[in-house]
Amino acid sequence: MPAFDDQHTGARIAEQRKLAGLTQRGLADRLPYSYSLLRHVETGHKNAAPDFVSAVARELRIDVTALTGQPYVTELQQDRLAELIRPIRESLDLYDLGDNPDLAVRTDRELTTAADELCQQVRATHLNAAARTLPRLIAEVTTAAHRAPSSEVWRALGSTYRTAHDVSTKLGFFDLSTIALDRMAWAADRASDPLLAAVRQYMRALVYFREGEHTIGLRLIGRGHSIAAQAEESRASLAVAGQLHLGATVIAARARDTEAVTAHLAEAERHAQRTGEAGHVHWLSFGPANVAAHEVSANVELRRYGKALEKARKVQLPADWAMSRRAHVYIDRARSEMETGRTDAAIGSLVEARRMAPQQTRYHPGARETIKGLVHQRRRTPDTLDNMAAWIGL
Repeated sequence: MPAFDDQHTGARIAEQRKLAGLTQRGLADRLPYSYSLLRHVETGHKNAAPDFVSAVARELRIDVTALTGQPYVTELQQDRLAELIRPIRESLDLYDLGDNPDLAVRTDRELTTAADELCQQVRATHLNAAARTLPRLIAEVTTAAHRAPSSEVWRALGSTYRTAHDVSTKLGFFDLSTIALDRMAWAADRASDPLLAAVRQYMRALVYFREGEHTIGLRLIGRGHSIAAQAEESRASLAVAGQLHLGATVIAARARDTEAVTAHLAEAERHAQRTGEAGHVHWLSFGPANVAAHEVSANVELRRYGKALEKARKVQLPADWAMSRRAHVYIDRARSEMETGRTDAAIGSLVEARRMAPQQTRYHPGARETIKGLVHQRRRTPDTLDNMAAWIGL
């Protein structure tokens, strides 16, 4: 059976707790979790679920990545992804440098198409391909925007910044994702596009979901609704508003606010009935399927694992749904299966998530912690689980 080293998430929690001058009992008294759970997580005998980690980080006033160990540098180097981060970082710093006279640029339509293709690559979880193409495209669209400004090219630039955010978030470079979101706001303002600006607020809110700062996250969702309301009502505006409600659903679930979860989920469902599957609206995957998937996620956050599993079995995934979203459903399902003692089923769900989106699954904190939890639940790990554990560096 694989053994944990002294750098697992629980060990990091113990280290940071001691640096804060707290005993296990002292920290547990501040958390909405038991002393027993904290003790077992610190010793590595229970997995550190994302909601637990965010709660600890909030109480210790540190970033979640100090506990998760992100980015996972060894795995990134193995996948030749670490070397792609610096060019993305440099491209995000070009925004105010104006026209590069040495750079040839394509037409606005071609640039918009290229930006859309990058969004598709990320949704298909082709992160390596997207990360390699992205810096050059950002440089090209930045020059085009300064050379001949138009709403179309500013929107294309905002889209490339959104892709930079998506890639850096999935790989665990959250400082870089914050810069990308700032650039996205800058481009959305010049495009005079309230829906693009509202999508950016949704993404900002998810940053605070990860960090466990629920109040700020929900305020950002509210701000997103105010911005989206500036656009004329359309299928696109309804989809963006609906996605904002889905963001609020999982944030409220992590805050254990079941009343807010129910209200936001109902609003999202009402919007989805009007839009149908609207996966190409700002690449949000909004529609009835995403509402159902978020209901699963909300129940996982509320630790209603039996109900989450029941809902997961009923989710109807559209044939053309993004692999990134499909894999996320299976990761949520795996956690629910593990927590309800269905270890073989959980392994199967993780294998399916890996098949659909290998890079996303490898760097997903929830998937990694579920694999670790399964290792501890099994006296003798099957070859499949051994392989998964080795794959994440356990």
